[in-house]
Amino acid sequence: MAQVLEFKLPDLGEGLTEAEIVRWLVEVGEVVAVDQPVVEVETAKAMVEVPCPYGGVVTARFGEEGTELPVGAPLITVAVGERPAAGAGDAGAASAEGSGNVLVGYGTSEAPARRRRVRQDRQGPVSGASAAGSRAVNGHAGAETEDGPVPVISPLVRRLARQNGLDLRELTGSGPDGLILRADVEYALRAAARSAAAAPTAEPHTPVPQPTSTATAPQPTTTAAHGEIRTPLKGVRGAVADKLARSRREIPDATCWVDADATELMRARTAMNAAGGPKISLLALLARICTAALARFPELNSTVDTEAREVVRFDHVHLGFAAQTDRGLVVPVVRDAHARDAESLTAEFARLTEAGRNGTLTPAELTGGTFTLNNYGVFGVDGSTPIINHPEAAMLGVGRIVPKPWVHEGELAVRQVVQLSLTFDHRVCDGGTAGGFLRYVADCVEQPAVLLRTL
Repeated sequence: MAQVLEFKLPDLGEGLTEAEIVRWLVEVGEVVAVDQPVVEVETAKAMVEVPCPYGGVVTARFGEEGTELPVGAPLITVAVGERPAAGAGDAGAASAEGSGNVLVGYGTSEAPARRRRVRQDRQGPVSGASAAGSRAVNGHAGAETEDGPVPVISPLVRRLARQNGLDLRELTGSGPDGLILRADVEYALRAAARSAAAAPTAEPHTPVPQPTSTATAPQPTTTAAHGEIRTPLKGVRGAVADKLARSRREIPDATCWVDADATELMRARTAMNAAGGPKISLLALLARICTAALARFPELNSTVDTEAREVVRFDHVHLGFAAQTDRGLVVPVVRDAHARDAESLTAEFARLTEAGRNGTLTPAELTGGTFTLNNYGVFGVDGSTPIINHPEAAMLGVGRIVPKPWVHEGELAVRQVVQLSLTFDHRVCDGGTAGGFLRYVADCVEQPAVLLRTL
């Protein structure tokens, strides 16, 4: 006899208490396999496909698309314990034990390309849908349609197409192996808009929606009696607001800053990139300087355990870096940055930045940082007083690098100057340590050879 098990929204990562249902991946009555993704949710940090630890038949779904659910709320119920139909295949076999792999939103232990979607055929036996559920287009896990999967892997791309009524099956992707990219969807929407605008005004036509980014679309607002516009603090903006407020409330921070001559650092990077091989980013060089400075001043690579009233110092550097995306500000984390060279750091920064733009960063890639590097110079500003990324103890801010008058070797010259600022938790160290850290960073920026002595 079948046993009905309830699968609840799991813990999706540090500090995340709720998630919004973006898209259901299964219907009521469908057969699901163990560890098969059943729903796509969006948290304040990332887009996550949630796999179900049970195999069987979906008997109920809880929540419509767009509904926000708290962690622990029911997602689906699955009838397990017997095969729903003869010949349904191994994927249709029920499993009451579950996989145990649905942990803090990090997915399952099976590679995504090997997971199968088993959709019950509405016109025929389950076995026909079972074979269709395992199809893939050129190795990409695509969105299922009546005609098979579509070669698109980004949930933001699928959402953008869905919001604008665009059929992804009609597009040809420009990505590897025909992968449909966000640029393809936006191009198609612009083309449709141009066609609609060029149509004779005397002929009735259906207006084509303008492309609307899922990230930049305005939050629902309400207008008060006197004309105020109210925007809910939710999603990414709400999470950022909560974290910044907590940082200001709990951390007694202080900031020191210094101007540095970055001319030699820029020349060193130019020489490295002229030698051939992968290009080295400026952010990667600054990260190397940060990790070297933290090795000399480890007090800043720590956190405060307020309950135990202890400073916890780390022996590794998980380096966060602030990245502005269409969804808002995110801080991806480069694991073990202290053990990486400039080439490896460049590649990892590029990978995480692209994932942030696509909305595919996992909770694991957004948590666990021990120190943050914030390059706000990309916004064209010289200085700032960064707010510490709680629960870390410090953040290094880097302004824009611009030509300025500078006394060099006793003479006035035009040099590439940058302002560096360090915000630190005054509980973990005093000004002498913070000043020493910042001065060492500035020395490495001005004379990159200083860094070689610590390698």
